[in-house]
Amino acid sequence: MPSGREHHAALLDALELLKDEIDTLESWGERLAEQLAGGRRLLAVGNGGSAAQAQHLTAELVGRFLMERAPLSAICLHADTSSLTAIGNDYGVEEVFARQVRAHGRPGDVLLALSTSGRSPNVIRAAEAAREIGMTCWALTGAGASPLADVCDEALRLGGAETSTTQELHLVALHILCGAVDRELALRDPARKEPARGVRGGRRAHGRGFARRQEQEVRR
Repeated sequence: MPSGREHHAALLDALELLKDEIDTLESWGERLAEQLAGGRRLLAVGNGGSAAQAQHLTAELVGRFLMERAPLSAICLHADTSSLTAIGNDYGVEEVFARQVRAHGRPGDVLLALSTSGRSPNVIRAAEAAREIGMTCWALTGAGASPLADVCDEALRLGGAETSTTQELHLVALHILCGAVDRELALRDPARKEPARGVRGGRRAHGRGFARRQEQEVRR
């Protein structure tokens, strides 16, 4: 069993690798903000620890992350336990998410699928259903081979030596994504640029999309 110091060291190593994926995460956030602002919806899915991460993400969007803004439409598919257990009982565990995707998803919506192994059959079926509907499908998986990544439009393979480290990386990735969503929406509505109360010092880190649009504004 790794000691606390070994766990910390493994996380630092994994976070260093995450730096190479920040631009992709911010691109996802900018595109997600555009879809949500246009009336589209995010569906999020995962099992176990990844289910907790999926629910964390939808809470940040329906509630707020850093910026005060209108609530965004985001549904975590494991959170409706009555539907989950009914579908599992009638259709099998592999269909518990896919059937909900078909119920709630529409063309142009986004599915974010999380799986540390990248091999969860019910998450893969959800991604396949999303593609059939015409949804955009993104995945966060571990670092190894991932059947889930193969059926999604885009995927980030973020992993550490332990599942716990992969889950921690995924949480950081989701916070980067949410930050990019907030910045993009603030650009669309300048009156909403002030951070929510409790954000110390009003810090904001700007991604490439923000800088690009700021430059365009100056040129105008």
